[in-house]
Amino acid sequence: MKILFDLRNVGLGNNGGSLTLIKSGNELQEMGHEVYFIDGGKNKHTWAQLECEHIVTQHDDDIPSADLIMATGYKSVAKTVSAPDRCGIKAHWIRGWETWQYPPKKIVSKILSAPTVKLVNSLGLKQRLKEYNFKSKIIRPGYDLKDLYCTNSRNKKKFVLGGLFTSGKHEPIKRTKWVIDAYQLLKSKYSNVQLWMFGNTMMPQGIADNFMHRPTIDAKLYLYNSIDVWLSPAIQEGLHMPPAEAMMTECPVVGVDAPLSGTHDYLMDGISGYVSKNDFESFFANIEKLYLDREMRREMGKRARMKVEEIGDRRKNMNKLVTYIKGLSE
Repeated sequence: MKILFDLRNVGLGNNGGSLTLIKSGNELQEMGHEVYFIDGGKNKHTWAQLECEHIVTQHDDDIPSADLIMATGYKSVAKTVSAPDRCGIKAHWIRGWETWQYPPKKIVSKILSAPTVKLVNSLGLKQRLKEYNFKSKIIRPGYDLKDLYCTNSRNKKKFVLGGLFTSGKHEPIKRTKWVIDAYQLLKSKYSNVQLWMFGNTMMPQGIADNFMHRPTIDAKLYLYNSIDVWLSPAIQEGLHMPPAEAMMTECPVVGVDAPLSGTHDYLMDGISGYVSKNDFESFFANIEKLYLDREMRREMGKRARMKVEEIGDRRKNMNKLVTYIKGLSE
């Protein structure tokens, strides 16, 4: 199969969304498919090597014929829709509710109403599209199960909370403040509490006990295996990756029941962690519950890894994409 990832008006940068696309494209190519990344500018992503051909163009004549062309962000949809018919099925892989690009009404009229096959990466986004009467197919990217695993190296004398550090326009979505506030409150009650974080932006000193800026996969392996409970209070995600990554190392997660928490696909309340009500008091109560019960943390952690394994690795999920697209063209 020939597949085009349409990055025009979106681009590739150093962020989790770009990393997911690159790993998905690389996996598809390794599976034997012909994959191209169509872009309007230079590839600015430096975290991972793009193995697929990267074509920079402003002209449709330069785009190869294909079986599928897939918009990768809201601003690439118009380009995908206007691509020549020889580019194949026109799809949109929706991986977030991008209100930082358009308000909801415009998302519906400009993005969801566009004549594309709607692919979503999570249960939350599938439900959100259903609310607006749009059908969609869940295609998750899959996980690096061989890269992240339990090393049995957690320190029994320390209790380490983990969280994602975000600043700027995305902070209200990620709710970094909840993570920091929970840490400070728990530390005021118990002396052995620490907070370890990582993020794409630098964090001011004095907030956390350990911070990693754009960690490598090896650094993440160490980080997640040092954390006892991962905190995920986010309220506007597609498929939220860091909590699932923590779960791969047998670290339980405390999340929230917000419709777009990004954790509905793998976080099962009382099984792989706790799903709190969407308020800070409930969120903190579940964190403290896990602080007080080491055996519960251990049991939940093992089930957390098993839940992510059920979703599967990248090959399993990219096979689902190929099978679905082939079914549409038959």
